[in-house]
Amino acid sequence: MAYADLRQFLARLAEEGQLVRITEEVLPEPDIRAIGRAAADIGETGPAVIVDNIKGYKGKKVVLNVHGSWTNHALMFNLPANTSIKDQFYKIETRWDNYPGDLIWTENAPCQENIITENINLYEILPLFRINKNDGGFYFSKASVISKDIDDPDNIDKLNVGTYRVQVQGPDTLGMQALVFHDLATHLRKAEERNQPLPVAVCLGVDPVLSFAASTPLAYDQSEYKFAAALNGIPLELTKCVTCDLDVPAGTEYVIEGEILPRERYPEGPFGEFPGSYSGVRNQVRIKVKAVTHRNDPIFENLYIGKSWTEHDTIVGLNTSIPLYRQLKDTIPEVTAVNAMYQHGLTAIVATGNRFGGYAKSVAFRLASTPHGISYCKNIILVDADVDPFNMAQVMWALSTRVRPSKDVIVIANTPGMPLDPASEPPGMGGKVIIDATTPVAPDETLREVHMLEKVDKAAYYQEMINNLQKQVR
Repeated sequence: MAYADLRQFLARLAEEGQLVRITEEVLPEPDIRAIGRAAADIGETGPAVIVDNIKGYKGKKVVLNVHGSWTNHALMFNLPANTSIKDQFYKIETRWDNYPGDLIWTENAPCQENIITENINLYEILPLFRINKNDGGFYFSKASVISKDIDDPDNIDKLNVGTYRVQVQGPDTLGMQALVFHDLATHLRKAEERNQPLPVAVCLGVDPVLSFAASTPLAYDQSEYKFAAALNGIPLELTKCVTCDLDVPAGTEYVIEGEILPRERYPEGPFGEFPGSYSGVRNQVRIKVKAVTHRNDPIFENLYIGKSWTEHDTIVGLNTSIPLYRQLKDTIPEVTAVNAMYQHGLTAIVATGNRFGGYAKSVAFRLASTPHGISYCKNIILVDADVDPFNMAQVMWALSTRVRPSKDVIVIANTPGMPLDPASEPPGMGGKVIIDATTPVAPDETLREVHMLEKVDKAAYYQEMINNLQKQVR
């Protein structure tokens, strides 16, 4: 089963018992953020939640935690609901080779069932709420923002779909953070060099795999649309915006069309970010809204973001890990898995074989030079190829028994950092910590002979038996 839009996925979640609806009246604040936090705290089986009785927003609805559990994540890719994180990693990784997927266009798109071009007031159109109580305003935390390369406007591969935080700053005004290493920043730079506004479309409530694709670190000339279609297994249906030449997903719940004002910056923030801290206030770009289109009975999808674990961590977990794995595997075949699920890869765990003494440390250097790793991967942990990097008990065992502090811990100062990382000092600068927790191999000398315990025969057989017995007694 593949999903053409958000509604189809919500229907599947409902069938699987992974969607709940809160019908009692709630306040926009603090209730909606409390609901988002609570759903995330349920953990690996947490459901998506629809809130459709919001005081002051009669008839409007919000959905939260759509990607907020590994159960939902598995269902998004039509995998069994109980598929482990590690198995999801390998099964999803094989779909990367399906790129590019197919795109189709339509002129009668559900996202344009309602068109607003005059007297635009986002405060009335959307059921807005602050995601964290000290945010500087109302935010879209799960917006898929579309922009084009003005030097190559007809090249769909250079059209970017990215997930950026967007702040409502007025009835028809938005602020947005576009960091310098994001593809949208490249589009913006080219437009500002000509002192031209950059058309953008802010899409809220897209199909779940496109949300996954929009937050995946792809190459500049790789299409998020084609990537989503490849992963989903069906063509992605697009339509043209009503005010500009941008292509947007036809089944989107809300589309906000506008332009980034060239060479203008305004205060944006603070905002509670994925490291679990507020990001502060910085001068960012401003979008002037020209139109809002939406489906009949639209659903406002937003994402609770805060101290881990939240929906943000799940949605960017494997789509950060898999590209890093493939980039490493391309030149280092000994790499068996990468777990970069923690704070968008600020900490990454790599399982690798050791071809010769010190080899694992070279794997870390390669990771630190990937497009994502340059700014994000600051804590790099290396474990043996037979260690499951998604199993924290095994990783902690490796750290406890393999690391020789004088030989296996390397600190590299003054490297690029992630500005939203509260440990980045100054913002945008940082360092790398490499911890080699692999078994030393020649010519690296060891103080004593070490032989690892072998696997216990038939343990897997009895594990399955015990699991089945436990199900019977529940």
